[in-house]
Amino acid sequence: MSMIHSHTRCELGEGAFWHPKRAEFFWFDILSHRFYGEGRHWDWDEPVSAAGWIDLDRLLVASASALWVLHLGTGHRHRVQDLEADRPDTRSNDGKADPWGGFWIGTMGRKAEAGQGAIYRWYGGELRRLHGGITIPNAICFDAPARVGYFADTAAQTVFRQSLDPATGWPVGELQVFLDLTDQGLFPDGATVDAEGRLWLAQWGASRVACYGPDAGYLGEERFPATQISCPAFGGVDMTELFATSALEGMDEEARADEPHGGKTFRRTARLNDQPVRGVPEPAVVLQG
Repeated sequence: MSMIHSHTRCELGEGAFWHPKRAEFFWFDILSHRFYGEGRHWDWDEPVSAAGWIDLDRLLVASASALWVLHLGTGHRHRVQDLEADRPDTRSNDGKADPWGGFWIGTMGRKAEAGQGAIYRWYGGELRRLHGGITIPNAICFDAPARVGYFADTAAQTVFRQSLDPATGWPVGELQVFLDLTDQGLFPDGATVDAEGRLWLAQWGASRVACYGPDAGYLGEERFPATQISCPAFGGVDMTELFATSALEGMDEEARADEPHGGKTFRRTARLNDQPVRGVPEPAVVLQG
């Protein structure tokens, strides 16, 4: 059974992640310019969408125009890297730390204009553009033992897989299509990888997080009481809790009233074929080196 982690109704809940050192769950409401922790929040003056942990007290946070270091105790933040700061028509979207200490972040048009987004990696103080021509970047996550990364273009209904250099984490070889969901009418959103290398993928409009094996075979799902499930993350002290954000974006007043749990954040014990599932702790972001 799904359990409501937070009754706050987000316009666009996203960026779910569990801080393994603090044992605390964090998430965003992108369109409300707000970042949430346990019983507290931080407001920005522009959209904020994704984060990774640096140490016990500091996070790297992606906003529409920059990467920031946020001190959780004091609330102090400082800008460490511009992110398409010369493009007021774009904003950040999905992002995640990689196993080499880097941070991947996607950008997109503020009105989801076709092909206006990109995927970047910030590593060793350098921001490098990896892929362009993306409409809605999502599903950024990593399988460290397999040395692969994933990301999606929601508008294209496609999840991609990229081989990564085992020493540095930079992409090597050609980008591959992992899942083409067009025939099923499904739209990939946020994603995470479990300890067995399986991809857990939120599917916008389908009320679920679906699970796929490393061979892209469909294995099962966890369902939630909101249509627009947006981003999953494993957490809890034993990494067996599956958190999921959701969104109200695009719903009219009647639809919002008909879906009382829309926009809320959920958690449940993850199971697959009646067996428990364990996630992998998020790696730290390394500021330098």
